[in-house]
Amino acid sequence: MRFFHAAAKTHASFDDEHLVAYAGLEPVMRLAERCGLAVLAGEHVAIADRLGVNAPAKLASIVAGMACGADSIDDLDMLRHGGMDRLLDGIRAPSTLGSFLRCLSWGNVRQIEKVSRMLLARLGTHTPLLPGADVLAFLDLDSMQRRTYGYAKQGSGFGHTKIQGKSVLIRGLNVLVSTLSTVLAAPVVTGTRLRGGSAASARGAESFVAESISASRAAGASGILVMRGDSAFYAAAPINACRRSGTRFSVTAKMDPKVKTAIAGIPESAWVAIEYPDAVFDEQAGCWVSDAEIAEIGYTAFASKKTNAVTARLIVRRVKRLNPRAGLGQDEIFPLHRYHAIFTDSPFDLVQAEQQHRDHAIIEQVNADLIDGPLAHLPSGNFNANAAWLTLAAIAHNLLRATGCLAGAFHARARGATLRRHLIIVPARLARHGRGHITFHLPGHWRRQRAWMNIFDAVHHPPPTQAV
Repeated sequence: MRFFHAAAKTHASFDDEHLVAYAGLEPVMRLAERCGLAVLAGEHVAIADRLGVNAPAKLASIVAGMACGADSIDDLDMLRHGGMDRLLDGIRAPSTLGSFLRCLSWGNVRQIEKVSRMLLARLGTHTPLLPGADVLAFLDLDSMQRRTYGYAKQGSGFGHTKIQGKSVLIRGLNVLVSTLSTVLAAPVVTGTRLRGGSAASARGAESFVAESISASRAAGASGILVMRGDSAFYAAAPINACRRSGTRFSVTAKMDPKVKTAIAGIPESAWVAIEYPDAVFDEQAGCWVSDAEIAEIGYTAFASKKTNAVTARLIVRRVKRLNPRAGLGQDEIFPLHRYHAIFTDSPFDLVQAEQQHRDHAIIEQVNADLIDGPLAHLPSGNFNANAAWLTLAAIAHNLLRATGCLAGAFHARARGATLRRHLIIVPARLARHGRGHITFHLPGHWRRQRAWMNIFDAVHHPPPTQAV
């Protein structure tokens, strides 16, 4: 690859007032408008502080910036360039948006969370966001510790997180997230909640599960709904919240003495080999040759309090230890297997239920998307501002996911960074002409042209008439 022009004859000038760097933002915000983001914010967000005026416009500005890749309050300035003021009205300065976030109360944050849940339901109506949700859907819960460094960061504290498989204490704020997915659809965010850094993972989980289930049903999950979680959610409160709402649950069980006793009672003949990493299928025997086996037994959990007792299935997976000392005759000193227990009332058979629970790891994809985008930072020193930022990040994530579903099959499951790179960060020159028409002149031979036009046509239906 060679240049056509010499360096001495190459010039640059930032002077084009008709150029925009994020042409893909137009169909994204058009979809938000069609689903009523501003209307919902106007109806449900009531801010007493004078800095909270024009909340719908300010919330939309933050979401638009996040959709373009903003991960801090200062980054929201990316919307104020070129012809963006000719495309969108009401874009606010970062200083205005920062003051707006800091004036919010916890009640206002909860109002924004309600807007997020209602917008998700409308996105499900206007786009093919969750195909198959009327048959089977999965509600996943997880918590993550977002590291903070400022000494004045409100609410930060030391909490547990895993780094390279090891549990360590880091200073930060704790984020609780729930996602909804199907066999055919990538996960969307149904709920978020910011807690103090030292909060236990299951703190407030009962009400959070109830809200997430309600949001999932409103988004179209009318079939079987299975709530999945790790051992942090192995508690009576969240599981009974599922049972009250008719939702199935599948939660990793803590290996307490009672669970270990139940596992010891499983007969050797009950173990079944499964398809697992490094497993080999024996065609002659018609089964998998694997180091992993599963079995199940009936089990009653939380029996210390009669009203909390839950009887369901205890599904156990065992994997051979890769330990040369774990040989025959030393079973008691060096156990041959590692055991992983799942407490569930799943209606599916043993193999299906165990495999579906392992797919709970899909929520890590959403966590990674958020961290790779708006949640790279919790940008304010104010706790409520950060809580609102978290919820708005979830709204931006769901908008991008819905936009990808309109683009095509590939983008329906693509990562957030891929969606921004392919569909949002596309330069265009704006041309205004007769009778209020505006035309986007985008790069020729753009590889993602068809996907981009799929979105544009979908949110501008019926298509605009040609200007004369």
